[in-house]
Amino acid sequence: MKIARGTLLLVVDGSQMMVLRNDGDTVEPELTVIEERRAESEKNADIMADAPGLGFSSAGFGRDTKSRADPHQEAEDRFVIKAAEAFAGHAADQKGDLIIAAPPAALGVLRRKYDAAVKDRLAGEIAKDFANHPVDEIARLVIAYEPS
Repeated sequence: MKIARGTLLLVVDGSQMMVLRNDGDTVEPELTVIEERRAESEKNADIMADAPGLGFSSAGFGRDTKSRADPHQEAEDRFVIKAAEAFAGHAADQKGDLIIAAPPAALGVLRRKYDAAVKDRLAGEIAKDFANHPVDEIARLVIAYEPS
């Protein structure tokens, strides 16, 4: 995938995000970090402090926990949504194409939150987790990426 000069990239997973801009050219991209965020990880006991308890069966001997969505996944989804909002703000301030790289689950959350300006300028999506890679390696990985 080519990264034109001025292209903004959002690299995000459930706990970290980077907004990058290519200040180089398509042959030798030079990615500059515009914004970087990391989520604060909470202890499981803190997240589950308000969790519902056990339900007792009126017939038989069984007990059942009250169902609740995965709190860790909820926290990751909230982080990804905030990353999408931040990216939309940067996209509104700058011209150029947009590329988003995120794991498939995070990409699904992002797609539901794209605003019209992001949809119109989106040059590509990469369903891979590049968030733990250094910036120069992200450029190499994006260039080498071939959609299947």
